Amino acid sequence: MDFTIASILLVDGLTNGAIYALLGLATVLVFAVTRVIFIPQGEFVTYGALTLAILQTGKVPGTIWLLLLLAGLAALMASFQSWKRHPSVTPALMAGVRVLAFPVVISLVTIWAAPQQFSLMVQALLSICIVTCFGPLVYRLAYQSLADATTLVLLIVSVGVHFALTGLGLLFFGAEGFRNPTFWDERFSLGAVTLTGQAVIIALASIALIVMLWLFFEKTLYGKALRATAVNRLGARLMGISSQSAGQLTLAMAALIGALSGLLIGPTTTVFFDSGFLIGLKGFVAAVIGGLASYPGAALGALLVGVIEAFGSFWASAFKEVIVFTLILPVLFWRSLKSGHSDEEH
Repeated sequence: MDFTIASILLVDGLTNGAIYALLGLATVLVFAVTRVIFIPQGEFVTYGALTLAILQTGKVPGTIWLLLLLAGLAALMASFQSWKRHPSVTPALMAGVRVLAFPVVISLVTIWAAPQQFSLMVQALLSICIVTCFGPLVYRLAYQSLADATTLVLLIVSVGVHFALTGLGLLFFGAEGFRNPTFWDERFSLGAVTLTGQAVIIALASIALIVMLWLFFEKTLYGKALRATAVNRLGARLMGISSQSAGQLTLAMAALIGALSGLLIGPTTTVFFDSGFLIGLKGFVAAVIGGLASYPGAALGALLVGVIEAFGSFWASAFKEVIVFTLILPVLFWRSLKSGHSDEEH
């Protein structure tokens, strides 16, 4: 290996690492606020990429029908819970309407816009809106009633949600893979290294989103409410912060990050209905390196994962996934020695 090859691998690794950083941050965010190790994060990546790919063909993406199905189930659940608290028809109906409103509006706009063949940026924005709607619905249906369960139970639920979303992805998208068009076709020569416009877009979008997340948590009331919930759930409840609203907002942010990651990674690789699992696991490895608590640690861990994956694919391409996932073992061992052991949470 010479300097030129090493430079190319380093650029590729940092580019992929920027995407893994977003997924790692989303994993840390969800775990900090809800105590859920969110295995299905990769499915949001897949849904984002494949939704845009279907819109590119001028057809209505299958995610619309899945979104309406989940929204209908969540609306029924919300109406039933409202009826249990206050046996009255009007509040129950209003509770269901509030859940249905945004998904139905997004679905109607997409059904109208899909055959119009709008620009790539409009289709990308629609894809992000569609997938973001899945976050609160998944939380309502799968996690809200188990908010006080142990971390192990929530992990088991996450595995079930992952398999459900993967199977539904096969049903609504099919087994065919798609590769999306690039957002910027320019190429820049930096000595022996050629930097693509898509790599620049990935880096800029990742940095911009990380800065926006920092501003959200530091400067906005909702961000401070999420931070309070992450630090002390009971204390946040006593101060009037709804843990249910915090969970729904957190999953919405995770879905948005996943959708954006799918749009960024779509032009660099062919995405299948089950591609999100491995992509999400690499973000999870980055989150574990950060201790599932540190946002800077997760971001640095993601860059490390991307670089090791790039160099591993050069030296031993058949074992690159094994090399990446093996990283988690020494990290867990070191943290086990550092933090000691405690009884299982009750």
